[in-house]
Amino acid sequence: MESSAALGADRHLSDQSVAPDTSGYRLAAPQDPNGIGKYYQGRQIAHVMGHEGADWLERNDRQEEEGTDILLRELQLKPTDVVADIGAGTGYFSFRISPLVPKGKVLAVDIQPEMIKYLRDNKEQNKAPNVEPVLGTVQNPNLPAGGVDLVLIVDAYHEFDHPREMMRAIKAALRPGGRLALVEYRAEDVNVPIKRIHKMSEEQARKEVQAVGLEFVENRQTLPQQHLLIFQRAK
Repeated sequence: MESSAALGADRHLSDQSVAPDTSGYRLAAPQDPNGIGKYYQGRQIAHVMGHEGADWLERNDRQEEEGTDILLRELQLKPTDVVADIGAGTGYFSFRISPLVPKGKVLAVDIQPEMIKYLRDNKEQNKAPNVEPVLGTVQNPNLPAGGVDLVLIVDAYHEFDHPREMMRAIKAALRPGGRLALVEYRAEDVNVPIKRIHKMSEEQARKEVQAVGLEFVENRQTLPQQHLLIFQRAK
């Protein structure tokens, strides 16, 4: 998740469009009020849900709505894996992944200090000594180079205001053959009760991720409302 303060400048950009640069960015007036005045690969970037939305992340019906237990199984984790949970927030997934990698660790990355404090304060309660909170930035998750087996991003990528820079840093953090699991609400399904700007199509997600050189593996269509897109760094 990205902080509202970090996006403040983008929210007050000039109404005049700026020609796209070579990295795929374009600055323009927001078409959707739920997004910022910045576009990447033709997609308007969404406003972030800040730490004030922590209760929504921990809502009681999340498992039923999103099939979070299915997602955890689909990750096919090994006990020794190093997993990076980008946009970890309250640690909903970080703390559930922790017992699945008893000989590995979970790098719980967020750019909001409030979320990092929450993660640290709740490690003991969740019996998750192998969860390591990591304070990232809007351009860099601050992960060890070539040290991560799996990167997980759940419903957060579409809010990154520097998606290209973040994905390049994520690629550098993956080991050869390391995987990215990108989870986003399906834009193709009008019945998914989420605002359009907070959804992504498979085509758009693949275009953006493959732009930094990660290889598409598959879309595991096993979740009730979301894409589970698997990419990998070349071996």
